[in-house]
Amino acid sequence: MPTSSTASSEYSATSPSLIRRVATRDPEAWRRFTRLYGPLVFHWCRQQGLSEHDAADVMQDIFVSVARAVGAYEDRTGSSFRGWLWTITRNQLVTFVRKRTRQGEANGGTANWQQLLNVAESLSDDPDQFTSQFEIDALYRRGLELVRQEFRPRTWEIFWRNVVEDQPTDAIAGEFGISTNSVRQTRSRVLRRIRQELGDRSGSGGADA
Repeated sequence: MPTSSTASSEYSATSPSLIRRVATRDPEAWRRFTRLYGPLVFHWCRQQGLSEHDAADVMQDIFVSVARAVGAYEDRTGSSFRGWLWTITRNQLVTFVRKRTRQGEANGGTANWQQLLNVAESLSDDPDQFTSQFEIDALYRRGLELVRQEFRPRTWEIFWRNVVEDQPTDAIAGEFGISTNSVRQTRSRVLRRIRQELGDRSGSGGADA
């Protein structure tokens, strides 16, 4: 963990986002990425009626597709990385279910796989239609866990009290002997770093100052 004397210099304001690092085939970035998004992708697959075994198989195909396509990902206005990831997930779901449907037809047919295929082919572009608030909260909790070590304990404590525990800004400022503006800046800096880790390129800035 960075010490108070090194934290400000260890993380640059121009440090690349997690997604850009994944695109460069950085093994550590890929480990962080799968830890961050793996549970969400698995949830999406299960939501569409796949068994745990089939969902795990499709998830592997999804991450292969991500590895191939992430270099071309562009963060457009009104779009999100989560939406981009859902598009890949949906496409792989259709491919998987279509294959199983053909296999079922060759073996005498199966109404269940045909029904799943009909659903998969008509899925919305909006990932949030298939994502519970619990899963979204869990995604952000994983993001918090991944970036926490990048901040000084004092910085993290200020952020945590203000954002997670919803303590008043002026009360935190008084306790830590800083201005209310400093509390707001700390909150903004940590949130920006979390967005960056989640793949939002609009989030910029260093981890600590």
